[in-house]
Amino acid sequence: MLTRARMLLPKKVLEESRFEMPKVVSAIQGSKTIFKNFSEIAKKIRREEKHFFKFITKELAVAGFIEGGRLILNGKFTNYQIQKVVEAYINTYVLCPECKKPDTHFIEEHGVKMLKCEACGAISPIRKL
Repeated sequence: MLTRARMLLPKKVLEESRFEMPKVVSAIQGSKTIFKNFSEIAKKIRREEKHFFKFITKELAVAGFIEGGRLILNGKFTNYQIQKVVEAYINTYVLCPECKKPDTHFIEEHGVKMLKCEACGAISPIRKL
């Protein structure tokens, strides 16, 4: 019975690969910080740039805009500061709270945004931005 149950599980559940946190590449120019690989990270974590942008600007409490795949922030921030915000986003909106795998997507049930895991099937509510 156990063998049959394991055969019915999605292949993603049985994979042993580890999710590697993307590294931020940024530069300070004058009074602005340019997050150079913003679009690349958004694609890698499979999230909309708009949602990712909103979280970053809210957490850093600054205005910003997206231009040519880069995020330009009004203010001076180190790579470390931006990396911490990206990690917070990934822990909150990407990784499954049950199995810690990044195979998740947003769904909406009864007006509540939920995080659904494709690997283990867990569904958990997420905080609103």
